[in-house]
Amino acid sequence: MTLPAIATTVAELRRALSPWRKDGIALVPTMGALHDGHLALVAAAKERTPHVAVSIFVNPTQFAPHEDFNSYPRTLEADREKLARANASLIFAPFAREMYPDGFATTVSLKGPAMGLETDFRPHFFDGVATIVAKLLIAAAPDYAMFGEKDYQQLLVVRRLVQDLNLPVEIIAVPVARESDGLAMSSRNAYLAPAERVVAGRLNGVMKDVISRMARGTGVVEAQAFGAAALKDAGFDSVDYVAVRDAQTLAPLTVLQEPARLLVAARIGKTRLIDNMAV
Repeated sequence: MTLPAIATTVAELRRALSPWRKDGIALVPTMGALHDGHLALVAAAKERTPHVAVSIFVNPTQFAPHEDFNSYPRTLEADREKLARANASLIFAPFAREMYPDGFATTVSLKGPAMGLETDFRPHFFDGVATIVAKLLIAAAPDYAMFGEKDYQQLLVVRRLVQDLNLPVEIIAVPVARESDGLAMSSRNAYLAPAERVVAGRLNGVMKDVISRMARGTGVVEAQAFGAAALKDAGFDSVDYVAVRDAQTLAPLTVLQEPARLLVAARIGKTRLIDNMAV
């Protein structure tokens, strides 16, 4: 098994990618602690080009001071072995000072799909995400960039970013990868104690129940309220939102007249879970 090379600077990344440009390059942005959901992104990228670069960078600007930046799992060597088995071509693992040098003073800020939902609870989040994604796309200049539908609002934010800044990259959405009980795969699932993991597995069923109720005629507002109450009954400590939104714009809906998405964020202990499903 040949381990993929690691580039730690933008200059090294561009030199490594240069010979592959004629065949096309895909980028899979991650924060590491890789699981099968990340590897599904790599597999989807390999369907488009043999040359897949995976960035591993725990981005400080998308964490608030009270969040888990310092404790976020960092498992570069284990990640490298997983990416070798997935036939990834290259890892871009920069140090923070490479992406945010002394005097760094530029931030990408969005409205549109970035407004509401996550922003209501993590107002710093999407400015940090948009800034680092823009930097990664400019640094790698890939033909494709792979993003999971698990972070659905983030996916729409990235699409808006690419469109608004005329970045020459195709954003590819990859379906949510789930555990056997339906829990969306996430690096933060590792935080869950055994009893919390049991509760977390109930999230998928509650979401399906909300969608089923709407299919039988329950109104959007009533279905959202049912979902929030059902999550509490299932053992979640708190619910940030249960929201039915327009699938393309994330505008709030009161009736189902166009493709919609159910988005949920809820907390168990110190762990915050997000998930979504098509309605």
